[in-house]
Amino acid sequence: MAVTDEAIEKIKGMIVSGALRPGDRLPKESELAADLGLSRNSLREAVRALSLIRILDVRQGDGTYVTSLDPQLLLEALSFVVDFHRDDTVLEFLAVRRILEPAATAMAALKISEQQLDALASQLDKLGTEPSVEELVACDLEFHKGIVQSSGNSVLCSLLDGLSGPTTRARIWRGLTQEDAVSRTLHEHRAILAALRDRDADAARSWATVHIASVEQWLRSTL
Repeated sequence: MAVTDEAIEKIKGMIVSGALRPGDRLPKESELAADLGLSRNSLREAVRALSLIRILDVRQGDGTYVTSLDPQLLLEALSFVVDFHRDDTVLEFLAVRRILEPAATAMAALKISEQQLDALASQLDKLGTEPSVEELVACDLEFHKGIVQSSGNSVLCSLLDGLSGPTTRARIWRGLTQEDAVSRTLHEHRAILAALRDRDADAARSWATVHIASVEQWLRSTL
C-alpha cells in the first residue's frame, strides 16, 4: 500500500471508529503523525486528498476539521466525476435514474406536504401549455428535484441530483427533435402530481417510470 494511501486509511479509521467526529478538529500535524506512525509529508498528502472529497476541511491559520459528513456534501464528488461522462454513457445514467427516481417518487407520495404539492402545481401552471424547450427542461429538473427532496432521504436526493446533469442535454435534444415531446412531458408531470395528491405510491412510481423510460426509449431509437 502506498504511504499516502496508508495515511488516508488511518484517518478514515479514526473517523469511522468515532475517535474523530463531525466538526472535530484534528490534532496538530506533528502529534497526529507521531500517533499514527506516519511521516508528516504523507499525512499532509492524505489531508489534502480527504479535503478534496469533503471529508476534511482545511482552514488556513485555524487547523483541519472533520466536515459535517452530510451526504449532500460528500456526494459533491460524484457530481464532479459525473461531469466527465461520455455521450455514449448517457443511456446508462438514464437507466440508473429509472431505477432510483420512481422509488423516490413513491416515497414522496407518502410524505409530501400539501404546501409542497401546491408549489409543484404552481411550477407547472407558470410554465403554461406551450413553453420553450429550455423552459420545460429547467422546470423538469426543478419539478423532480422537489419531489425527490420530499422523499425524506437525503442520500437518494444527492445521488439523483448528481446524476441529473448528463441527461439534461438529451432532454433538450429530444424536445427540439421529437414532435410531441413537450406535450407528453407536460402530461406526464400532471399525472405524477395527481398520483402524489392521491397519496398513491404505486401510481406515482409507475408514472415516474413511464416519464423517464420515454426519454430513454427515444434516445435509444436515435443513437
